[in-house]
Amino acid sequence: MRDNAPAAQGPTPAPEDATGGGGWPLIDGWARASLSPSGPRLWQTLNHKSACLSCAWGTGGQNGGFRDELGEPLQRCLKSVEAITAELQPAVPEALFSGRSLAQLQALSSRKADRLGRLARPLILREGRSHYEPLSWDHVHELVEAAFRRPPERVASYSSGRSSNEAAYLLQLLLRALGSNNLADCSDLCHAPSTIGLTRAFGSGTSMVNLEGLQHADGVVLVGSNAPANHPRLMNELIRLRERGGTVIVINPVLEAGLLKFGSPAFPIRSMLGGGSPIASLFLQPIPGSDAAVFLGLQKALQERGAIDWAFVKAHSDGWQALIAQIETTPWEAITACCGLSREELEHTAARLAACRAVVFAWAMGITHHANGTSNVQAIANTAVLSGNVGRPGAGTMPIRGHSNVQGFGSMGVTVNLQEPMRRALEQLLGRPLSPVPGYDTRALIEAADDGRVDALLCLGGNLYGANPDSRQARRALGRIDTIAYLATKPNTGHFHGLAARQTLLLPVFNRFETPHRTTVESGNNWVRLNEPGSTHLAGGQLVSEVAFLAELAHRLHGSDPIDWRRLQDPAYVRELIARTVPGYAPLAEIDASRREFEVAGRVFHEPRFPTASGRAQLAVTPLPDLTLPAADHFGGLAAGERGLVLSLITARSYGQHNTVVYKNGDPYRGMPHRDTILLNPEDLVASGLRAHERITVQGEAGTLTGIEVVPGSIRRGAALMFYPEANVLMRALKDPESGTPAFKRVPVLLRAG
Repeated sequence: MRDNAPAAQGPTPAPEDATGGGGWPLIDGWARASLSPSGPRLWQTLNHKSACLSCAWGTGGQNGGFRDELGEPLQRCLKSVEAITAELQPAVPEALFSGRSLAQLQALSSRKADRLGRLARPLILREGRSHYEPLSWDHVHELVEAAFRRPPERVASYSSGRSSNEAAYLLQLLLRALGSNNLADCSDLCHAPSTIGLTRAFGSGTSMVNLEGLQHADGVVLVGSNAPANHPRLMNELIRLRERGGTVIVINPVLEAGLLKFGSPAFPIRSMLGGGSPIASLFLQPIPGSDAAVFLGLQKALQERGAIDWAFVKAHSDGWQALIAQIETTPWEAITACCGLSREELEHTAARLAACRAVVFAWAMGITHHANGTSNVQAIANTAVLSGNVGRPGAGTMPIRGHSNVQGFGSMGVTVNLQEPMRRALEQLLGRPLSPVPGYDTRALIEAADDGRVDALLCLGGNLYGANPDSRQARRALGRIDTIAYLATKPNTGHFHGLAARQTLLLPVFNRFETPHRTTVESGNNWVRLNEPGSTHLAGGQLVSEVAFLAELAHRLHGSDPIDWRRLQDPAYVRELIARTVPGYAPLAEIDASRREFEVAGRVFHEPRFPTASGRAQLAVTPLPDLTLPAADHFGGLAAGERGLVLSLITARSYGQHNTVVYKNGDPYRGMPHRDTILLNPEDLVASGLRAHERITVQGEAGTLTGIEVVPGSIRRGAALMFYPEANVLMRALKDPESGTPAFKRVPVLLRAG
C-alpha cells in the first residue's frame, strides 16, 4: 500500500515528542522512590538475591539484585523500581471490598485498580452479589476442586510470566494429568509468532544469542521495539556497541525518542552528563505491518550488491532456491509500495548491514502483533541466514521477550504447542499418553468461552480481560464461564470486569521476592536464575505460595497416582521432575546444592548446526502483505464537510507501564500527557482538517472511544498510536492464523472531529 494521503495544506504543527530518552527523569524516579515511606524496603528488595520482576532481559538472582549473568553491576532500571514499589504497597483495607460495590470497582482505571494495594486474604464474588466477600482457604480449596472435576475439555488455565518455573511446571502437569491441553498463556498474545517462526527456521524458538554474544556484535538490527521503555537494560548494550564503533539500525513506524539518544545512569559521565548517548545509526519508519516487505527489500539489495554469503547459505540452509526466486521476481516497485520506504533507503541500509562483521537481529511486538506475524519472523530469519549472521559468536536472532519469566513458562510446557521430546518425557512420568485433543491458546480460549464450552478457569497472574482485543467480547466470554479463580498479588481491571457466571475467586499469593522457598525463572536469553526465599511486609495476611496452592489442588484431584502430588509442595522435588522432563534443564537437579545458575542447553548456536531434521536452517518464501485500509464508508462514512480520516492504529504501552499495569498516566517522551490521547503525524492533521489538542472520536471495527485528544508526533504518516489496553475496545480479533496472536499493531480506525 502506498502512503498516498493528500498533500498537507496550510501550516503544519510541529511534533511535540522528545528527541532523547532516559536521563535525569530516571534519576528523579529513583530518588522519589527511595525517599518514599517504602524506600528502605525497596532497597532491601533491590539487593535481594532474586530476579527482577520486570522484563525478560533479566538481572538479579545469585549474583545479587543489581548484577547480570556476567556479574556486571548497576543492571537495574526504573521499570524494576516501579514494579517493586507497587508490590510494597500496604494491604487493601479490609473494609474496601465490603464498602465498594462492583460498579464502583469497575469505574477504576488500571492505575487506580493497581493502587488499591496488595491482596491479603481470599475473596469471592458470588452470582447476583454486588460485593466481593471474604472466605477461608479451606472453602477455596473445596470450590476450586469441585470446579475442576469437570470434563477435561471444559477446564482451562491462563498464565502470565510473573510467576516461577516451578509453578508453571505444576500448572501444566496438573492440567495434562486431567487430560486437558487448554494451557493458554500471555505469550500467545505477544511472541508466539517468534516461537513458531524460529522453530521452523532453526529448530529452536528462543534467542540464539546470549549476553556475551551480543557484546561481540558490531551490528544490531532492532525492529518493532521500544526498548527504552520496555527493556531499558538492553540500552546499556546498545550504548556499548555504538561506543565500540558498531551500527544500530532501528526499524519502527514511530520515531521513539529513547532510540535516538538515551541517557543511562549506568554511564553517569559519558551518557548522563553528555546529554545522552546516540543509539540509532539509521532509523527507518515503514508503513505498519510491512516488515516482510522491508526485509525482502534488504534481501534484494544484498543480492544485487553481491553481499549474500553464498558459501554459508549453500552449506547451512535449505529452501534458499525458492527464496532467491522470490527475491528475483518481486519488482522493487512492489516492495517500496508495500513498505513506504524508497529503494535508496533500503539499499543504503543493506550496505550498512553488509559492512558489519557480526549482526544480531532483535525484535519485539512490532513484528509479532500483525496478521502475518509468523511470516515477519521468518523474513528476519531469512535475512540473517542470507547475510551469514547465524550460528556464530556475535550474530543471530534475538526476540526480546516481555514479562520476566514468560520464556520460562514456555520451557515448562505451558503451551498448546508442546514439543515432542517433552511430550514423551511427560508421558513416561505420568505413565500414560497425553490427550491428543488440541488445547486452547488465549484467543481460542476466549472464543470457546464465548460459545459456552468452558466451565472452569484458573488464572495464574496476568489480566486476561485487559490483555485481549475486543474488550466487550472478552467480558462477555468470561461471563459465560461457571468458575474463575484468579491467583494474584494485586487487583487489576480483569478482577472487576472478567467475572464468572457463578463465582469469581480472588486469591492472594506471595510475589517472587516474598515466596518462602526457592524458585527459578528463565530470562529471554536462556539464562536460568535462582531466587532465594524472602518474607512479606503484609503482617497478618493470608497469602499462599503458588506452588503450595497448585500442589494442594493437584493432590485433591489426582491423589497419589502416579506421583506423590502433595510432595510437589516441596519446590526442590518439582525441580527434580523438571530436570528429568524439560530439555536443557538437567542442571536444575543440582541447583539447590550448587547455587549454580546456568544457560539452557541447545539454544545458543556458536556453530551453524541447528536442531532441525536436516541440521540446516530452513528458509521460506514470505509473501508481501495486503495492507489496504478500508474506506470511511466501512465505518459508516463521513458526512459532507465532516473532518476526519482513516488510519492504521498502533496500540502500544506508554513509558510508565508494564504489560497492562499503568504506573504513570502520561508519556512525556511521546508528548502524550494522559491516557486518552492519540499520536498523529502533523501532516495527517493538516490533511484531515483536525487540529492539535482538539478532542475527537476514534471509531474501530469493534467499538468507539470519544474525547480523545490529538497530539502531533514523530510517527509515520498514515499511522496513529494509542495506549493499550484502553484502545482494545476498538479492535476486533483479527489474528495471525499460524500463531493465533492478535494484530494489535495494525488496527483500522476512523477519526472523526468532535
